[in-house]
Amino acid sequence: MEILETAFMQRALIAAVLVGITAPAIGIYLVQRRQALMGDGIGHVAMTGVGLGFLLSTNPIWMATIVSVVGAVTMELIRAYGRTRGDIALAMLFYGGMAGGVLLINLSDTGSTANLSSFLFGSLSTVSDADLTAISLLAAFVVLVSVGLRRQLFAVSQDEEFARVTGLPVRALNLLIAVTAAVTVSVAMRVVGLLLVSALMVVPVAAAQQISRSFRATFAIAVTIGVTVTLAGTTTSYYQDVPPGATIVLLAIGIFVVLTALVTPLARRRARTLEARGAQCTVDMPGNRRSSDDVKV
Repeated sequence: MEILETAFMQRALIAAVLVGITAPAIGIYLVQRRQALMGDGIGHVAMTGVGLGFLLSTNPIWMATIVSVVGAVTMELIRAYGRTRGDIALAMLFYGGMAGGVLLINLSDTGSTANLSSFLFGSLSTVSDADLTAISLLAAFVVLVSVGLRRQLFAVSQDEEFARVTGLPVRALNLLIAVTAAVTVSVAMRVVGLLLVSALMVVPVAAAQQISRSFRATFAIAVTIGVTVTLAGTTTSYYQDVPPGATIVLLAIGIFVVLTALVTPLARRRARTLEARGAQCTVDMPGNRRSSDDVKV
Protein backbone atom coordinates (compact mmCIF):
# COMPACT_ATOMS: atom_id res chain seq x y z
CA MET A 1 0.00 0.00 0.00
CA GLU A 2 1.18 3.48 -0.86
CA ILE A 3 0.38 4.85 2.57
CA LEU A 4 2.82 2.42 4.22
CA GLU A 5 5.73 3.29 1.93
CA THR A 6 6.53 6.59 3.62
CA ALA A 7 8.26 6.64 7.00
CA PHE A 8 6.26 9.55 8.41
CA MET A 9 2.96 7.78 7.69
CA GLN A 10 4.21 4.61 9.36
CA ARG A 11 4.94 6.64 12.47
CA ALA A 12 1.61 8.46 12.20
CA LEU A 13 -0.38 5.20 11.94
CA ILE A 14 1.39 3.67 14.94
CA ALA A 15 0.75 6.83 16.92
CA ALA A 16 -2.91 6.77 15.80
CA VAL A 17 -3.38 3.22 17.11
CA LEU A 18 -1.83 4.15 20.46
CA VAL A 19 -4.07 7.22 20.73
CA GLY A 20 -7.14 5.18 19.78
CA ILE A 21 -6.41 2.79 22.65
CA THR A 22 -5.39 5.21 25.39
CA ALA A 23 -7.97 8.00 24.99
CA PRO A 24 -11.11 5.84 25.49
CA ALA A 25 -9.29 3.68 28.08
CA ILE A 26 -9.03 6.60 30.51
CA GLY A 27 -12.03 8.44 29.09
CA ILE A 28 -14.44 5.78 30.39
CA TYR A 29 -13.53 6.73 33.96
CA LEU A 30 -13.91 10.46 33.25
CA VAL A 31 -17.36 9.88 31.75
CA GLN A 32 -18.33 7.78 34.77
CA ARG A 33 -17.20 10.60 37.07
CA ARG A 34 -19.07 13.21 34.98
CA GLN A 35 -15.77 14.94 34.16
CA ALA A 36 -16.06 14.70 30.40
CA LEU A 37 -14.46 18.11 29.85
CA MET A 38 -11.44 17.47 32.05
CA GLY A 39 -9.34 16.52 29.02
CA ASP A 40 -10.15 19.84 27.40
CA GLY A 41 -8.93 21.72 30.46
CA ILE A 42 -5.72 19.68 30.62
CA GLY A 43 -5.19 20.38 26.93
CA HIS A 44 -5.19 24.11 27.63
CA VAL A 45 -2.63 23.68 30.40
CA ALA A 46 -0.45 21.45 28.19
CA MET A 47 0.06 24.37 25.82
CA THR A 48 2.36 25.95 28.40
CA GLY A 49 4.40 22.73 28.39
CA VAL A 50 4.67 22.85 24.60
CA GLY A 51 5.88 26.44 24.79
CA LEU A 52 8.42 25.53 27.46
CA GLY A 53 9.66 22.69 25.29
CA PHE A 54 10.47 25.06 22.45
CA LEU A 55 11.91 27.67 24.79
CA LEU A 56 14.24 25.18 26.49
CA SER A 57 14.97 23.25 23.27
CA THR A 58 13.63 19.97 24.68
CA ASN A 59 11.03 17.51 23.41
CA PRO A 60 7.65 19.30 23.69
CA ILE A 61 5.85 16.03 24.45
CA TRP A 62 7.86 15.34 27.61
CA MET A 63 7.61 18.95 28.77
CA ALA A 64 3.87 18.99 28.05
CA THR A 65 3.52 15.79 30.07
CA ILE A 66 5.21 17.36 33.11
CA VAL A 67 3.15 20.54 32.95
CA SER A 68 -0.08 18.60 32.26
CA VAL A 69 0.48 16.36 35.29
CA VAL A 70 1.01 19.39 37.52
CA GLY A 71 -2.10 21.02 36.09
CA ALA A 72 -4.20 17.87 36.45
CA VAL A 73 -3.17 17.40 40.09
CA THR A 74 -4.02 21.06 40.74
CA MET A 75 -7.42 20.57 39.09
CA GLU A 76 -8.14 17.51 41.23
CA LEU A 77 -7.16 19.33 44.42
CA ILE A 78 -9.39 22.25 43.49
CA ARG A 79 -12.24 19.81 42.80
CA ALA A 80 -11.72 18.08 46.13
CA TYR A 81 -11.21 21.11 48.35
CA GLY A 82 -12.57 24.03 46.35
CA ARG A 83 -15.89 25.54 47.28
CA THR A 84 -17.70 28.46 45.70
CA ARG A 85 -14.59 29.86 43.99
CA GLY A 86 -13.41 26.56 42.57
CA ASP A 87 -14.80 27.20 39.08
CA ILE A 88 -13.07 30.57 38.91
CA ALA A 89 -9.74 29.02 39.89
CA LEU A 90 -10.14 26.35 37.20
CA ALA A 91 -11.00 28.98 34.58
CA MET A 92 -7.87 30.96 35.41
CA LEU A 93 -5.79 27.78 35.24
CA PHE A 94 -7.16 26.89 31.79
CA TYR A 95 -6.84 30.34 30.26
CA GLY A 96 -3.48 30.92 31.90
CA GLY A 97 -2.18 27.68 30.40
CA MET A 98 -3.28 28.71 26.93
CA ALA A 99 -1.87 32.24 27.21
CA GLY A 100 1.38 30.93 28.67
CA GLY A 101 1.85 28.53 25.77
CA VAL A 102 1.37 31.23 23.15
CA LEU A 103 3.73 33.61 24.93
CA LEU A 104 6.50 31.09 25.58
CA ILE A 105 6.55 29.68 22.07
CA ASN A 106 6.88 33.18 20.62
CA LEU A 107 9.76 33.95 23.00
CA SER A 108 11.67 30.87 21.84
CA ASP A 109 14.15 30.96 18.96
CA THR A 110 12.95 27.74 17.32
CA GLY A 111 9.19 27.97 17.79
CA SER A 112 6.42 29.97 16.15
CA THR A 113 2.64 30.15 16.03
CA ALA A 114 2.74 27.72 13.10
CA ASN A 115 4.51 25.17 15.31
CA LEU A 116 1.84 25.61 17.97
CA SER A 117 -0.92 24.99 15.42
CA SER A 118 0.34 21.45 14.78
CA PHE A 119 -0.01 20.69 18.49
CA LEU A 120 -3.44 22.30 18.73
CA PHE A 121 -5.07 20.42 15.85
CA GLY A 122 -2.68 17.53 15.13
CA SER A 123 -0.28 16.98 12.26
CA LEU A 124 0.78 13.76 10.55
CA SER A 125 4.11 14.96 9.14
CA THR A 126 5.45 16.19 12.48
CA VAL A 127 5.50 12.82 14.29
CA SER A 128 9.24 12.12 14.62
CA ASP A 129 11.04 9.03 15.89
CA ALA A 130 11.61 10.75 19.23
CA ASP A 131 7.92 11.66 19.43
CA LEU A 132 6.90 8.08 18.67
CA THR A 133 9.18 6.76 21.43
CA ALA A 134 7.68 9.20 23.93
CA ILE A 135 4.13 8.39 22.81
CA SER A 136 4.77 4.64 23.11
CA LEU A 137 6.18 4.90 26.65
CA LEU A 138 3.38 7.17 27.82
CA ALA A 139 0.73 4.97 26.19
CA ALA A 140 2.13 1.92 27.99
CA PHE A 141 1.71 3.74 31.30
CA VAL A 142 -1.91 4.66 30.51
CA VAL A 143 -2.82 1.10 29.51
CA LEU A 144 -1.16 -0.40 32.59
CA VAL A 145 -3.08 1.93 34.91
CA SER A 146 -6.47 1.84 33.17
CA VAL A 147 -6.48 -1.95 32.75
CA GLY A 148 -4.43 -3.11 35.72
CA LEU A 149 -6.39 -1.03 38.25
CA ARG A 150 -9.76 -1.12 36.49
CA ARG A 151 -11.66 -2.51 39.49
CA GLN A 152 -10.34 0.11 41.88
CA LEU A 153 -10.73 2.97 39.42
CA PHE A 154 -14.26 1.89 38.53
CA ALA A 155 -15.23 1.72 42.21
CA VAL A 156 -13.93 5.24 42.83
CA SER A 157 -15.57 6.59 39.69
CA GLN A 158 -18.90 4.95 40.50
CA ASP A 159 -19.25 5.90 44.18
CA GLU A 160 -16.47 7.57 46.17
CA GLU A 161 -18.19 7.09 49.51
CA PHE A 162 -18.65 3.36 48.97
CA ALA A 163 -15.05 3.04 47.80
CA ARG A 164 -13.86 4.85 50.92
CA VAL A 165 -15.91 2.55 53.17
CA THR A 166 -14.37 -0.51 51.52
CA GLY A 167 -10.90 0.78 52.40
CA LEU A 168 -9.71 1.98 49.00
CA PRO A 169 -7.29 4.96 48.93
CA VAL A 170 -9.82 7.26 47.27
CA ARG A 171 -7.66 10.40 47.24
CA ALA A 172 -4.68 8.59 45.71
CA LEU A 173 -6.86 6.91 43.08
CA ASN A 174 -8.49 10.22 42.16
CA LEU A 175 -5.07 11.76 41.68
CA LEU A 176 -3.99 8.76 39.62
CA ILE A 177 -6.97 9.22 37.29
CA ALA A 178 -6.07 12.89 36.88
CA VAL A 179 -2.41 12.09 36.18
CA THR A 180 -3.33 9.36 33.68
CA ALA A 181 -5.68 11.75 31.88
CA ALA A 182 -2.85 14.29 31.67
CA VAL A 183 -0.51 11.69 30.20
CA THR A 184 -3.19 10.72 27.66
CA VAL A 185 -3.45 14.33 26.50
CA SER A 186 0.30 14.33 25.83
CA VAL A 187 0.00 11.04 23.95
CA ALA A 188 -2.77 12.30 21.70
CA MET A 189 -1.71 15.87 20.96
CA ARG A 190 0.43 14.98 17.92
CA VAL A 191 -2.39 13.07 16.20
CA VAL A 192 -5.64 14.65 17.39
CA GLY A 193 -4.45 17.96 18.82
CA LEU A 194 -4.77 19.51 22.25
CA LEU A 195 -8.09 21.18 21.49
CA LEU A 196 -9.77 17.98 20.25
CA VAL A 197 -8.29 15.27 22.46
CA SER A 198 -11.14 15.53 24.96
CA ALA A 199 -13.61 14.50 22.26
CA LEU A 200 -11.69 11.28 21.60
CA MET A 201 -11.79 10.51 25.33
CA VAL A 202 -15.55 10.97 25.55
CA VAL A 203 -17.29 10.27 22.22
CA PRO A 204 -16.18 6.61 21.74
CA VAL A 205 -17.26 5.87 25.31
CA ALA A 206 -20.62 7.56 24.77
CA ALA A 207 -21.09 5.59 21.54
CA ALA A 208 -20.22 2.31 23.26
CA GLN A 209 -22.74 3.02 26.01
CA GLN A 210 -25.51 3.07 23.42
CA ILE A 211 -25.13 -0.67 22.80
CA SER A 212 -23.68 -1.95 26.07
CA ARG A 213 -24.42 -1.59 29.75
CA SER A 214 -21.61 -3.60 31.35
CA PHE A 215 -18.31 -1.89 32.12
CA ARG A 216 -16.14 -4.56 30.47
CA ALA A 217 -18.10 -4.55 27.20
CA THR A 218 -18.25 -0.75 27.11
CA PHE A 219 -14.49 -0.58 27.64
CA ALA A 220 -13.77 -3.02 24.81
CA ILE A 221 -16.22 -1.41 22.37
CA ALA A 222 -14.97 2.11 23.14
CA VAL A 223 -11.35 1.11 22.49
CA THR A 224 -12.40 -0.61 19.25
CA ILE A 225 -14.20 2.53 18.11
CA GLY A 226 -11.21 4.66 19.13
CA VAL A 227 -8.74 2.60 17.10
CA THR A 228 -11.13 2.46 14.12
CA VAL A 229 -11.69 6.21 13.90
CA THR A 230 -8.04 7.14 14.48
CA LEU A 231 -6.86 4.80 11.72
CA ALA A 232 -9.66 5.84 9.37
CA GLY A 233 -9.13 9.53 10.13
CA THR A 234 -5.36 9.31 9.65
CA THR A 235 -5.79 7.47 6.34
CA THR A 236 -8.39 9.96 5.13
CA SER A 237 -6.14 12.84 6.11
CA TYR A 238 -3.32 11.40 4.00
CA TYR A 239 -5.37 10.87 0.85
CA GLN A 240 -7.69 13.88 1.07
CA ASP A 241 -5.27 16.39 2.66
CA VAL A 242 -7.63 17.29 5.50
CA PRO A 243 -6.76 17.93 9.19
CA PRO A 244 -6.38 14.58 11.00
CA GLY A 245 -7.73 15.70 14.36
CA ALA A 246 -10.95 17.15 12.98
CA THR A 247 -11.48 14.13 10.71
CA ILE A 248 -11.03 11.67 13.58
CA VAL A 249 -13.43 13.51 15.86
CA LEU A 250 -16.11 13.85 13.17
CA LEU A 251 -15.86 10.13 12.40
CA ALA A 252 -16.31 9.33 16.10
CA ILE A 253 -19.36 11.59 16.29
CA GLY A 254 -20.74 9.95 13.15
CA ILE A 255 -20.47 6.50 14.77
CA PHE A 256 -22.22 7.83 17.87
CA VAL A 257 -25.09 9.22 15.76
CA VAL A 258 -25.47 5.98 13.79
CA LEU A 259 -25.50 3.78 16.90
CA THR A 260 -27.98 6.08 18.61
CA ALA A 261 -30.28 6.00 15.58
CA LEU A 262 -30.15 2.21 15.48
CA VAL A 263 -30.60 1.61 19.19
CA THR A 264 -33.36 4.13 19.96
CA PRO A 265 -36.19 2.27 18.08
CA LEU A 266 -35.12 -1.02 19.66
CA ALA A 267 -35.17 0.55 23.11
CA ARG A 268 -38.66 1.93 22.52
CA ARG A 269 -39.91 -1.45 21.29
CA ARG A 270 -38.41 -3.15 24.35
CA ALA A 271 -40.07 -0.60 26.63
CA ARG A 272 -43.46 -1.18 25.00
CA THR A 273 -43.02 -4.95 25.36
CA LEU A 274 -42.20 -4.66 29.04
CA GLU A 275 -45.15 -2.31 29.55
CA ALA A 276 -47.49 -4.79 27.87
CA ARG A 277 -46.19 -7.63 30.02
CA GLY A 278 -46.68 -5.52 33.11
CA ALA A 279 -50.26 -4.77 32.14
CA GLN A 280 -50.94 -8.46 31.52
CA CYS A 281 -49.59 -9.39 34.93
CA THR A 282 -52.05 -7.05 36.63
CA VAL A 283 -55.09 -8.87 35.16
CA ASP A 284 -54.99 -11.70 37.68
CA MET A 285 -53.90 -9.65 40.68
CA PRO A 286 -55.76 -10.27 44.02
CA GLY A 287 -57.62 -7.00 43.67
CA ASN A 288 -59.32 -8.35 40.55
CA ARG A 289 -60.60 -11.54 42.11
CA ARG A 290 -64.26 -12.46 41.92
CA SER A 291 -66.25 -14.03 44.74
CA SER A 292 -66.45 -17.29 42.82
CA ASP A 293 -62.65 -17.52 42.95
CA ASP A 294 -62.70 -17.90 46.73
CA VAL A 295 -61.56 -21.26 48.01
CA LYS A 296 -64.11 -22.97 50.22
CA VAL A 297 -62.97 -25.23 53.05
